[in-house]
Amino acid sequence: MNIHEYQAKALLKTYGAPVADGVAIFSADEAAAAAKQLPGPLYVVKSQIHAGGRGKGKFKELGPDAKGGVRLAKSVDEVVANAKEMLGHTLVTKQTGPAGKQVNRLYIEDGADIDRELYLSILVDRSVGQVAFVVSTEGGMDIETVAHDTPEKIITVDIDPSAGVTAANIAALSEALKLEGAARADADTLFPALYKAFVEKDMALLEVNPLIVMTNGHLRVLDAKVSFDGNALFRHEDIRALRDTTEEDEKEIQAHEYDLAYVALDGNIGCMVNGAGLAMATMDIIKLYGAEPANFLDVGGGATKEKVTAAFKIITADPAVQGILVNIFGGIMKCDVIAEGVLAAVKEVGLKVPLVVRLEGTNVELGKKIINESGLNVISADDLDDAAQKIVKAVKGA
Repeated sequence: MNIHEYQAKALLKTYGAPVADGVAIFSADEAAAAAKQLPGPLYVVKSQIHAGGRGKGKFKELGPDAKGGVRLAKSVDEVVANAKEMLGHTLVTKQTGPAGKQVNRLYIEDGADIDRELYLSILVDRSVGQVAFVVSTEGGMDIETVAHDTPEKIITVDIDPSAGVTAANIAALSEALKLEGAARADADTLFPALYKAFVEKDMALLEVNPLIVMTNGHLRVLDAKVSFDGNALFRHEDIRALRDTTEEDEKEIQAHEYDLAYVALDGNIGCMVNGAGLAMATMDIIKLYGAEPANFLDVGGGATKEKVTAAFKIITADPAVQGILVNIFGGIMKCDVIAEGVLAAVKEVGLKVPLVVRLEGTNVELGKKIINESGLNVISADDLDDAAQKIVKAVKGA
């Protein structure tokens, strides 16, 4: 689960992280009052969407010459003018895709005098099974660009969970970021505090880009991106309360209600599969034959007829879907349950696109019989390769 920048900063502040004063607003009418709560005279007006690259983004409705989603303002009047121009409009960044995201919230923040911009993130380093800090002196840039162009400037420091952030870890991080004086002293408390927040709140990612050294020598968290492990949210009612469903795909929200693993993608072939590995292989082979999957959808090993019906309805609700591939290898999951769920969904929502079904495993003959005797215009397949070729052909032919 992701949260907005202002929410992330408020959370990190409770752990002692240095952040600027700021006020979140939801309408332009609130802008003046929000700005007057801050010291000024420099203000930063920040679009609050779940995507990076906001500063370089462009608003669809405002033309190519308009300012991006993060703007400086030197007066309260400028803050208000920017708020009126940004709220309710669609911001397009590298991470939103061409559709963009509508800006429904802004964060009005006090400005900062910046000397240097650094990069810091905390994540799980799966290669060693430990939480790790990833840092770079090249802050304020896309870390992917830094990794590609100057990978030697990215330093990873793994943290022993039994010891936590040690003095040696802090020294290594400080050296990698070239911290001195007041900034080095700030690091002694900041790095352990960020690690504590990451672990206690079951974060999946904590990214500070940039972490700045101000002209007075001290550190400040200038931006913050935080996501949480969804499997651990039952332990954190306070975090669950921060969820903004307007930033999420409606189909993904519905899938979550039925405990389905669903991720919307940009293709036109809907996929319903059991098992994450098989789902990945199904998407790969669709791409191999020249098409693109519209989703990742794993119904799981113990899905019921109702769960399968919900999954099929979610797929068919996507207007981009021009064909559907059902690929089931029945172990715990029984092929007849899949067949009955598909039929129930088709009877409820109809079938307007080609449907290819590949069944194998437990109760496969019964499942095929249910499909074959249904009267549906279903294309049967013998194996995954056959199924992928048939659905791609059917979609391209249509």
